Amino acid sequence: MGSGRWSTDVYDAAATMRKRTGKSAFAHSDSGARHVHDALNPHGVGTRESRDSDEHPRSLAIAVLFDVTGSMRGVPRALQTKLPGLLGLLLRKGYVEDPHIMFGAIGDATCDRAPLQVGQFESDNRMDEDLGRILLEGGGGGQQTESYELAMYFMARHTSIDCYDKRGRKGYLFIIGDELAYPKVKRAEVKRIIGDDLAEDISTEAIVAELQRRYHVYYILPAGASYAGDATVLDFWRGLLGQNVIELDDLNAVCETIGLTVGLEEGAIDLAAGIDDLADVGSTAGASVGRALARIGGGRRDVAVGSALTDADGPDGGVVRL
Repeated sequence: MGSGRWSTDVYDAAATMRKRTGKSAFAHSDSGARHVHDALNPHGVGTRESRDSDEHPRSLAIAVLFDVTGSMRGVPRALQTKLPGLLGLLLRKGYVEDPHIMFGAIGDATCDRAPLQVGQFESDNRMDEDLGRILLEGGGGGQQTESYELAMYFMARHTSIDCYDKRGRKGYLFIIGDELAYPKVKRAEVKRIIGDDLAEDISTEAIVAELQRRYHVYYILPAGASYAGDATVLDFWRGLLGQNVIELDDLNAVCETIGLTVGLEEGAIDLAAGIDDLADVGSTAGASVGRALARIGGGRRDVAVGSALTDADGPDGGVVRL
């Protein structure tokens, strides 16, 4: 997948039509559906593909999977309204030549009807359509764990991305959540939800290591979530992902955070330039994004942090090591 080009005009026209007709951007979920949309059902899926083409010769796979349990149900709605801004950052600012974006959702395999929903890698307005097909179940088991490990298993074993397979260039996976993963990928859940036959369970640490061979993996914990700022959750994910755990103090800045994270990792910008880009595209999220990304470290470059980000200043007097 990944043919065609994003059009903000098409996005705006669809939004205008929904407003005129009273339809929701999340028509599947808001219709009262209680099951995974067929297009997002992971069962029996061979691979979700991000492929090069004449139109997109240097594709880059970017997957965004969000927890839709409990207080996290609002995340996809925030993402949907910010899609033009995300694509604007990646494309107009030159962070990525040919982004292929996948959206999906995570629940709890022990109790939810929709524990895993996975769209396609898309380069055009079909990514908005995939968002609209997501079931915002709002379930969860109530025990501070969700099935993130099952989603990571799918990404590790059921995606094929030319950026890595052809060029050795890792794709990106952003998990937006507020709870812990279960300690292992359970073979019975994989069989029931994805359809694979495993000989045994796989530890979460092992599946993360497998996934990180082909993806830069980030975990974003946004404000407003049930466990925002929770030390147990943060320590758990830092144990798995190290520096790639992002605390975000504004849920509405998720898209901007993803865009700048990709731009930084790709070496297209430094943090100060990224904050300037946000202002240039009309975003007011610069301070929140700056605080979030200035804390993740990484040893990639010295980034001069502007006065708007003084709360995130590093020990070197306004220079944060990224």
